[in-house]
Amino acid sequence: MSSTASHPAPTDFDFVIGDWTVHHERLDGIFVGADTWTAFEGLSSTRKILGGHGNLEDNLLRHPSGDFHAVALRSYSVADGEWSIWWLDGRNPTHLDTPVRGAFREGIGTFLAEDVLEGVPIRVRFIWDATGFQPTWEQAFSNDAGLSWETNWRMTFRRA
Repeated sequence: MSSTASHPAPTDFDFVIGDWTVHHERLDGIFVGADTWTAFEGLSSTRKILGGHGNLEDNLLRHPSGDFHAVALRSYSVADGEWSIWWLDGRNPTHLDTPVRGAFREGIGTFLAEDVLEGVPIRVRFIWDATGFQPTWEQAFSNDAGLSWETNWRMTFRRA
């Protein structure tokens, strides 16, 4: 096991450190052929933890059905050269989502996981794009082992 104390902290997520307003778009149905989206706003604040080998993102989502809080926890494995990302939804505070794992290449981070949605095995993909002035994130699911992907949530971050 490698200690993070003897390794420089990664800078991959430095672009998201700080306070943000966030424009969310969520697909109105998953794996049902939906083509309409619900848009809403939110707030996000991210700070480094674990000596820079992790970060914690605190979110307020102002969904039309009601406001809720959520947290993204990210940690970097020096041994693997990969990040793990967990999601905790304040509406279900006893359950951490299955972590996605991955890395950045030229400002694009791709993170994957195997999960189950309503009893069906799926693949989950997060893509972070830190190449532009406003970072973006999207989530997609696949129910055919990654042959096709359905994007179901998009976020655009603007400095607060």
